[in-house]
This record gives sequence, C-alpha cells and structure tokens, in this order.
Amino acid sequence: MQYQEYTQSENNFEECTKCTVCTAYCPVMQVNPLYPGPKQAGPDGERLRLRDPGFFDEALKYCLNCKRCEVVCPSEVRVADIIQAARIKFENKPPKLRDTMLANTDTMGKLARPFAPLVNFATRQPVTKVALDFTLAIDRHRTFPTYSAHGFEGWLKRRRKEQAAFQEQVAYYHGCYVNYNYPKLGKDLVKVLNAMGIGVQLLEDEKCCGIALISNQLIKKATKNARFNVEQLAKAVDKGLKVVTTSSTCTLTLQEEYPNLLGVDNSAVRDSLLMATRFIYEKLEQGATLPYRPDFHKRVAYHTPCHMQRLGWGVFSQRLLQMIPGIEFIPLEQTCCGMAGTYGFKKENYATSQAIGEPLFEQIRSVNPDVVACDCETCKWQIEMSTGYKVDNPISILADAIARTD
Repeated sequence: MQYQEYTQSENNFEECTKCTVCTAYCPVMQVNPLYPGPKQAGPDGERLRLRDPGFFDEALKYCLNCKRCEVVCPSEVRVADIIQAARIKFENKPPKLRDTMLANTDTMGKLARPFAPLVNFATRQPVTKVALDFTLAIDRHRTFPTYSAHGFEGWLKRRRKEQAAFQEQVAYYHGCYVNYNYPKLGKDLVKVLNAMGIGVQLLEDEKCCGIALISNQLIKKATKNARFNVEQLAKAVDKGLKVVTTSSTCTLTLQEEYPNLLGVDNSAVRDSLLMATRFIYEKLEQGATLPYRPDFHKRVAYHTPCHMQRLGWGVFSQRLLQMIPGIEFIPLEQTCCGMAGTYGFKKENYATSQAIGEPLFEQIRSVNPDVVACDCETCKWQIEMSTGYKVDNPISILADAIARTD
C-alpha cells in the first residue's frame, strides 16, 4: 500500500475544530444511518484520504450537497465542497443510464419539447412509473415536472426590439427549468422588470449550469458547460450588464461550484451575477416603483431553499414579498425539503428524501397558506408533490401583484 505524503490540502479542512455543529444540522444524519455525517465524510475523511485514497467511502453519495453544514460552521470550513470534491476525485463507478438521463437536462428538454403533451401524459401514468422504477430505479412515487411545448428563449427573441427600447438593460440567465419546463417564470420576470423600466436580454447562448452533472459524476461535461457559460456571461458583463437569475441552485453553481469544484475561474463575472429578487429589491430601495394592484390579497408562506441560505440572499426575497401590499407573509422555519435536484428521483434515496422534507411539509400544512413562495424549482416539485400546496417563485407572486403595463 502506497501512502501519499501529508501536505496541506487545496481546501480548508484544517480549519475544522471538530465541534460537530455540522453533524447536528445535517438533514441526512437525522434519517439515514448509512451516512457517516459531514464531519466524518468531510474534514475527518479528508485527513485519511490524503494519506491513502483507499479510505474513500462510497457512503459519501448520500450527501445532499445542501450546504447547511457550511452555513452553520463557525470556522467557515467548506464541508460540502470537501465531500463533493472527494467524490469527483475518488468515486470510480461510472454513472448509470438513469443518472445520465436525469443529469442531461438540456438534452432531455430538447427531446421532450416537440412531444410535450404526450411526454407529460405518459409520465403521469402509473404503468410508466412502475416501468421506470423497475428498469431505471426512478422511484414510482415520484411526480415528474411537466415540459412546455414552447420555450422561453423563442418567446423573448420575438420581443427583442421591444426589450431593446428600454433605456436600462439586464441580461437573464434563465436555466433549463424556465426554458423547457416553466416559461411562465421567465415571462413573469420580464413583466416585473419592464414595469420598472428595465429591458431584458438573453445571453448570446447558455447551457445548463451543470449542478445535476456534478451530482451525477459527469464532471467533464459539467466543466465544459461551466467554461462555456462563463464565456457567455463575460460577453454580457463586458457590455456593462448585470446578469439576473431566478434559480437559487443555478446561481450557487455559477458563483461557487465552478471555481470550488470544477476549477473554472469565474472571477470576471461572479460579482455581476444576482438573484432577480435581490436586484429588484435593491432597485425599489433606491426609489423605483411598481404599479401594484389594489385588489391583490394573498397568504404567502416563504421557504428559504438551502442554496439560497448558503448564498445569504433569502432575506432579499423575504423583504421583497413583504413590500407587496395585500400580502400576509409567513416565514417558514429554515429546513431542507429533501429533494436536492436529481437525488429525490432515485429509488435508493426516495425514503430519505421524503423523511428529510416531512418537518417542512408539516409546517406548510399547519399554516395553510394560499401559496408557498420559494426560489428553487426542485423545492417546488418536492413541496407540491408532498403537500398539494401550490408553490411559486417570489418573482411570479410579484408579477401577479402588479397591474398590467401594456
């Protein structure tokens, strides 16, 4: 057995003081005894893996990469990054067909769009779910997101001249979800920004942020996507544009995962990336106005997605919602929904995913809101499937609260 010489790692595991607060806050530890926990899987395991890669534990796959361990760490150790980097470096099992399909969101979206009504009908059928469970180990209890027959990119391209007429402009990284599954969110963002006198541009091109590729160990493609996206973002930033986003997970990936996990330098664009809720809130604080509807009334419970909490930007979504006349605002306790992107689709993770989310589901049932607000699309899928309550991005709730401007 050959041992590597002990040297300081590229991450900051040496800062760990073994206080175990990360273990106490880990949602997986509460429900899955097979997972060793963030301290053991992260800093403690890294000390051993530097000596001998044979200490890599396959149980690291149970990590959600929710980042809650990093949020609570008093020493600012990048615990989740240590775990994910170890998986990238040492996990040698090739991705399954299921994992490849779930991770390639752009490809699956392009294939599904021309047949969206048929695909949506098929994935709702019990026989389809049983077949996917048996052949691909996609749990039969999971509800699939629906596809849209019409993409957001085409919709906005047809309005390019209209958008260019506004004096102020932003670029929009919309991501796979808005383009293939739910164009309404992108349209709602355009409605809100136009009402503030701001035009919306597409990037020249974009690819999936790559978080599902990273989670499923398709690292070469994730890195390729990252480099491509940074180039496209840089073109917008070079024009003096801010880039707004509507997905907390896409934003975290573009800002943090690219340099920390993929080694892709995004320093030229990082500070120009903003969640749309933060961008709009700051504009309103600076004196911008919106034409709110006088008849708008809604009881809204806000769930802070884990990645939004890691960014530290949940406060902007909360304050933005609280600005809306007619909103009865209910902040939910910050707990994980358990979905974690493709994690909750997998048969081996389904029970863990649901158990993690149950405290959140109970909160929502107890407050009985008209709608749950959330900045993450996979949280939306999980909450809607598990509670029956409608979930909207704060941008969509804001769009619904303002009068038409055309």
